[in-house]
Amino acid sequence: MTTVALMWEARAVRGRGAELLEWARSQVLSQDPVRRESFRAGSDRVLVITWWETADPGAALPELPEPAADLITRPVHRWRFESLGTD
Repeated sequence: MTTVALMWEARAVRGRGAELLEWARSQVLSQDPVRRESFRAGSDRVLVITWWETADPGAALPELPEPAADLITRPVHRWRFESLGTD
């Protein structure tokens, strides 16, 4: 099995970071990840990381959707990482 981390990051319209965070936390995925963690940063940014165990590191995995266009300043950024273990 391989651990895959999916990172989802969006920037809210100024002053709407709390609303974007609430929206992201309320999203239900079609499967439950091993772990899911939400973060916030300056400039009304929200980051969500989900961890998955999979036999195929390239497999399609559930991801958070795009929020409503009037809530964000740009398209969502997404990254996919494969764990190489701990040091």
